[in-house]
Order: sequence, then C-alpha cells, then structure tokens
Amino acid sequence: MSKIAVYGANGTIGSRIVNEALRRGHQVTAVVRDPAKITATDPNLTVATGDVLDPASVAAVADGQDVVVSAVGGGDGPGHIATIKPSAESLVAGLRTLGEAAPRLIAVGGAGSLRTPNGNRVWDAEGLPEFLLEIMHAHGDALEYYRTVTDVRWTNLSPAAVIEPGERTGTYRVALDDLVSAEDGTSRISAEDYAVAIVDEIEKPRHIGERFTVGY
Repeated sequence: MSKIAVYGANGTIGSRIVNEALRRGHQVTAVVRDPAKITATDPNLTVATGDVLDPASVAAVADGQDVVVSAVGGGDGPGHIATIKPSAESLVAGLRTLGEAAPRLIAVGGAGSLRTPNGNRVWDAEGLPEFLLEIMHAHGDALEYYRTVTDVRWTNLSPAAVIEPGERTGTYRVALDDLVSAEDGTSRISAEDYAVAIVDEIEKPRHIGERFTVGY
C-alpha cells in the first residue's frame, strides 16, 4: 500500500486516479483548493487544502507521501492552461526541499508532442482548434522542463490522442514517444484506463525520469 497525494483530484482525470488508487487499497490524499468539492468518502481518503503553485504548500503536502500525482491540466477549462508548466516547476521546487525523502512525482501529460506514424507530431495535424493547441504546447513545455530535472524522480504520462470518460477495461498498450494507435488508425484511451496506467506505474515503477504513453 502506498501513500499517494493527488493534485487536481476533483477533475475528470484526477478523480479517476483517486478512485483507482482507492480501489486498490492505497491511502490517498486528494489535494484541492476547495475541499467541499470532494464528495467521495472512503476510509483511505483524506482531503487536504493545497496550492500546486506554491512550493512551500507542495512540500507540506508531499512530506511523508510515497508518490505525488499531478493531474493539473487544461482539460477542465481555459483557466487551467496557464498553470500547466508553472505547476510542474512548483512541484519540483517543493519536492527538492524534501531532499532524499521526497516522494516520486507522476504528472499527467499531453498527447500533442507524441510522434505519429508519418513522423509528425500530433499537434502538427491540420484543423486543430486554437484552444486545444494551447493545451498541447503547454504540456509540451512542461515535459521539456521535466527533462531538465535530474534530482527529483519524475514520470510524465501522455494519453492517446483522444481521452474521455468511458469503460475501465484494465488493458492498454504502452510506448514512449510514439502515439499508440489501433489498426484502424484511431488513437484513444478511456480516462478510467488512463488512471489504471497511472496506478500501475505507482505500484511497479518502469518509467522514472522519462515520458511514456498509453492507448488501445
């Protein structure tokens, strides 16, 4: 059993990570600005108030945890885009203050920077809306920042090109920097199975210091 703190715990992806971790018997701290937004109840669930953009707050929450998960991203509204890279920098700064006792950091990433079969990036596709491009590039900037970090154990998990609420199958395929696509060319993952992949990585670390991706 691990002690896991989840930032963005009331979002589409964060809430599913919390549920998956609780399902497996882990101790979860849901870190949010407004605790009233967490309505789930579980003996292994604690709700904490925290600011992902404040390194001191990050350090206070992370102290004693085994893993910190950041589900901070642009999928829950335009106002979240500007926090993607700054939250990565704040999380790393906060964890650094804990030294060797710092927990691992697993961050929800984006699909935009993944390579497609034709050698382009997902974000190079024609016709993508500006809002989506902003999210993709913000996650790309955060990933490039993580790749400069050598003193905090980090992992960045990019979803498939399409991630949305759906079925938990418990199965998925893994790659590193290449988009995972099905034989028909589609690339998708349910938010539930993305959460499965996050908790699998928590339980059996395979991608410390790198980005990986999952899809069907």
